[in-house]
Formats: sequence, C-alpha cells, structure tokens
Amino acid sequence: MRNQVKKELPAEATVSGSSRTDMVSEPKEEGSTPLAVPGVYFTCPLTGDVLRKDQRDTRIKEAILSHFSTDPVAASIMKIHTFNKDRDRVKLGVDTIAKYLDNIHLHPEEEKYRKIKLQNKVFQERINCLEGAHEFFEAIGFQKTLLPVPDQEVSEEFYVLSEAALAQPESLERHKEQLLSGEPVRAALNRQRRVFRPSPMASQFDLPSDFFNLSAEEAKREQKLRSEAVERLSMLRTKAMREKEEQREMRKYTYTLLRVRLPDGCLLQGTFYARERVAALYSFVREALQNDWLPFELLASCGQKLSEDENLAFNECGLVPSALLTFSWDMAVLEDIKAAGAKPDSSILKPELLLTIEKLS
Repeated sequence: MRNQVKKELPAEATVSGSSRTDMVSEPKEEGSTPLAVPGVYFTCPLTGDVLRKDQRDTRIKEAILSHFSTDPVAASIMKIHTFNKDRDRVKLGVDTIAKYLDNIHLHPEEEKYRKIKLQNKVFQERINCLEGAHEFFEAIGFQKTLLPVPDQEVSEEFYVLSEAALAQPESLERHKEQLLSGEPVRAALNRQRRVFRPSPMASQFDLPSDFFNLSAEEAKREQKLRSEAVERLSMLRTKAMREKEEQREMRKYTYTLLRVRLPDGCLLQGTFYARERVAALYSFVREALQNDWLPFELLASCGQKLSEDENLAFNECGLVPSALLTFSWDMAVLEDIKAAGAKPDSSILKPELLLTIEKLS
C-alpha cells in the first residue's frame, strides 16, 4: 500500500498542477536573481496612473477627492460607493436617498418633501453613517438650514432643497439614477505586458512576494511541514482530505504570471488574477496578434487544451502562481487559407509590440 500511495501522489500532483516545472512552489527572495516581473501593479481608472499594490487605495481616494473641484455630484457618488466597504449598508443608504428624491419628484408642490431632518432616526442610521452622503446632498442643491421646531423655543438642522434645484426636476432624476447605478472605483490590474525573444528559460519564473498570500518565510515553513507530513499521512489520506488540500492550495495565490509561447518561439507575458477566467487570457493574447480574427488554441504544459468557452479560473486549472502555455493556430482554418491561395502574415504579433521585444534574463 505504501508503494501504491507513492505512485499515486505524483499523479495527483500532476492533475492539480503542483508538480509542473513551470510552477513556483514558494516565493523567491527578492534580489537573489532577476525577477520575472517587478511586482503587482494597478492602473487608476480616473488618472491612468500605474500604482503599486500598496498605493492603490490611497491614490484612488486622492483622485476621487480631487474630482470634487470639477464634478462634485459624480465625485460624491464615487465616494459613497468606494469609501464605504459595507455593500449592504451602502445599498440601504442609497435606496433611502433615492426615496427622498422620488418623493420630491412625485410631489413637487408638497413643501414637506423638500426638507430632510438631519436628526431623523432613519437619516441617522442609514445615511449619516455613509462617507460622501452629505457631499451628495449639497452637490445636488440641498442646503443645511436651522428651522424652528413648532411649539418649542429651539431649532433643528434640516437639509432644504433650493428653489433653483427644485426648478430642474430632470436634473434631480438624473442624479438619482447616477447614484443608484454607481459602482466602487477599483484599480484595474495592470497586465504588465512584455514580449521576449525565444529562450530556453521560458519555463523559469522567479516571482516577487506580491504573488503570494504568504510571506516567503511562511511559505518555506509550510512547505517543510507539508513534506514532513506526507509520509505520515500518505496511508491515511482520504478523497475528502485531498480535495480540502487542493482547495487550500487554490486560495494561496491571488495573482498568476502567465507566458504564452508563440509559433515563432517568442513569449508573450502578462499578469492576471488567480481567479480570473481562461477567457481573459484568450482576450489578452488576441489583442496582441496581427491577425486577431484567426482562431487559435492554448495548451497547458501537460498538453491540456484550455477552452475559451469554459468558465474555469486559472487556479482551477492549476495555472498558479505561474505557467507557460503554448499557442497554436486552428489548423483547419490555416488549411482553408492556404487552399484559397493566401498566406498568413509571417509576423504573429503587432509591429508595435515587436519594437518592445526583450531578452529573457
């Protein structure tokens, strides 16, 4: 039984992708060898700036705040949806604000709907707690005003809609729709697309710590503990235990670095989320092709064909934290092109990408 288990373990590792030569099992110490990529970077959708992972939240907040000087309504909506992390609370608050604006739209002659008491329990619990909510009210035409309380010698603070804003009901309706359809501003993962000349080092990946949820020290310690436990557990591992371990492996990585070897030997490299779908890689490759209309296939190192239509994530295919894939044209289509007397371009990649080609070190 022990010998049988030893035979099965490498087979299981091959299925899960853990034994591939193009996969890194633990983070490399930065500075020891050239890294395949300097780190994980993002692009701010508002400014276009490329940001390090530790910069993205701060810089996006700064970009939103600077947007108040040009479009306070849009900026306040972005602030509501981005600065507040509790999505259920945001939805409740946004729906409540929309209800206030609906009442004004449906009852323009009713003065009571133009006033919102700030100490009202609903306002306090659903809206006052949201960053950006006050800026939104002020941006669409509400003004803070102290109004006397009937039969009392005190005043309370209200938001009162200005006459100018009331005279433009279509604007209020548009602002309400903008608020309801708003989404958090998120930095987009920068693919860091690079093109390399053919290289025998194509399957070697030295990754920075950004690619690992564990620190380098933690990953090494876990690797050591796992090695020590393999022999002890090999006789006892059940299918449920193996599935649980595979799930844990899938969650270990947030990003993956993928290289695609083209028919001419050149390499196309990009950074992806580990949970992105295979279709994202197909789109990335297609954007780089001279003939982007021609169908093609991508094969994993084990020979597995990756289908663009399958709804599989990279970590479900064992393509984390790095992998080398092989590109091939659809042979049936190439035969049709040849039969028609035409030839596909000798250059696979777009000319502007070939100008950036590098040596893989």
